[in-house]
Amino acid sequence: MSEPRAPPNGGVQIVVRLRQSIFQASGKIDGGSFHGRWHFAFDMYRDLQHERFGNLRVLNDDTLDPGATWPLHPHRYNEVVTYVAAGEFRHEDERGKGGVLHQGGVQHTTVGTGMLHAEINNRPDVPMRFVQIWFIPERLDLPPSVEQREIPRSERTNRWVPLVSSHVPGTLPLRADGTVLSSYLEKDKSVEFPVAKGHGLYLYVLDGGPIRLNGASIRALDAAQITGNGTTSTNAENDSELILLEVNLSKRWPRE
Repeated sequence: MSEPRAPPNGGVQIVVRLRQSIFQASGKIDGGSFHGRWHFAFDMYRDLQHERFGNLRVLNDDTLDPGATWPLHPHRYNEVVTYVAAGEFRHEDERGKGGVLHQGGVQHTTVGTGMLHAEINNRPDVPMRFVQIWFIPERLDLPPSVEQREIPRSERTNRWVPLVSSHVPGTLPLRADGTVLSSYLEKDKSVEFPVAKGHGLYLYVLDGGPIRLNGASIRALDAAQITGNGTTSTNAENDSELILLEVNLSKRWPRE
């Protein structure tokens, strides 16, 4: 299936990723099962067309059954951002770092030189949905760390609010060139965001919609890859929950 392209608008190019074209995964884990929508090559999913987008390596939208757990497993190097879309997320690692986050909560993890961690549905009665994002790190020798915060919905209604960033003060730190932003966009409201030189944007409609992105129609669970020079304008045809990722298009893996 070819992916639709919106006509260039002020130098901005948009490629819409339809929800039916995004890889769907499922399987058994401790205490239940999971269902995932994986935007880039990951684990058993191989896709040369969607291996990554600049220094963005992974965007997985996963839902865990009530009480289910991805048990302790190892990672190295990646800068990891976790956004809670529904339910209660609990993170644990071998150092006891982590804690519980609720809907709209965000966590940053520097995996760095190595970490064992687990993702857990903290509720025994409802599913938990979380989006996990991996960036290529600025260095490979970074010490592991975990930071998290919760931001009220009112503070990010009808505006883009940076949650995690390499350069925006007051956010959780990101040790990669990029920013993760969130918005709850009410019907008929709009927000704008520029495409910086050398960077691209990846927009994901978590819930609600459709929205209009520089004229392109994007529904719930659709995404858009944005490049070029100019400004994006996002208008909500219905209430929408959005995540926007600013990425560096030229960054590669650092040398050890």
